[in-house]
Amino acid sequence: MNPVDRLNAELLNGRTATEVLEARCAALGLADGPRVHAQVRRDRLVAGEAAARRRLDAAGERLGYRRVYLMCGAQVLSEALNWYVASRLTAEMNAALETSDVPFGRVILPLSPSRRTVSTRVLWDGEGEAPATILRHRALVVDGQGRPLAEVIENYRAVLVTGAVAQR
Repeated sequence: MNPVDRLNAELLNGRTATEVLEARCAALGLADGPRVHAQVRRDRLVAGEAAARRRLDAAGERLGYRRVYLMCGAQVLSEALNWYVASRLTAEMNAALETSDVPFGRVILPLSPSRRTVSTRVLWDGEGEAPATILRHRALVVDGQGRPLAEVIENYRAVLVTGAVAQR
């Protein structure tokens, strides 16, 4: 199994991407304290909201949006776009998502989340020089009762399999 397929399998079997990324960060020694944090981009993507609302079965509910770089130390591990149903989270969770650098997966842990993968796309076969983005996932994040909480699109970076520090 090539390294990208191994990463893909870990992500598909993981409860949250954050947990998988922290384990990878620790294994690769990317930072002294392998704790993933989100560098939040405050721009808002408006395209896609209606489709996300349908997939999340959230007619009439307020959607939140977050676009982040998930980082370990100064290293970007992935870029993620996240539409989430704000009314299905607690007030504290919404405040954390709106004002902090805590990753979505860590914020919602009390809701017993799991992932339902919609699609995966492997962008590198392990041969030759790795592109910046090696793997893309689209998934629904659901709570412990199976209720959709979020739709995520995640673009994973080569550093997760090469360990080589890259530029954004």
